[in-house]
Amino acid sequence: MNTGSNEPGEAAMAADETGSGKAGSGATAADTGTEDPGLGSRAPDYVKARRMLHLSWQVGVFVIGLAVVGAGIVMLPLPGPGWVVIFGGMAIWATEFVWAQLVLRWTKRKVTEAAQRALDPEVRRRNIILTAVGLVIIAALLGVYVWKFGFEMPWKIKAQ
Repeated sequence: MNTGSNEPGEAAMAADETGSGKAGSGATAADTGTEDPGLGSRAPDYVKARRMLHLSWQVGVFVIGLAVVGAGIVMLPLPGPGWVVIFGGMAIWATEFVWAQLVLRWTKRKVTEAAQRALDPEVRRRNIILTAVGLVIIAALLGVYVWKFGFEMPWKIKAQ
């Protein structure tokens, strides 16, 4: 387990000393059922041992993450998995920067909460009804279009 410090077991002791059962702002590994990797750099020890090498490592991680996030932003209006690529860039940043780790934890928590809300039977029923109403409206609009113009494409319709 990499806690971001050079002292082994430091994060575990800090979590036990608080008495609240929480390490930092998130839940502990026992609460979530997953192993909590801790916050901080995941660079190899030989990189962390040398300050200039570690700084270069961090700059490299930042630049690569920035390139991936930038590509994801470009993919938002263009074809491509924009959000997936953006979160991939954030994951690259999270290997080195605590702020990115905290953002990813917050995002994961919000996505999990949204998924749980979406699986709620009342919400599912509402979403199915709204989808059906939307499809009926689209079908009615298409019917009116075909009745008025036939099967002509909009760019081939002559002025009437």
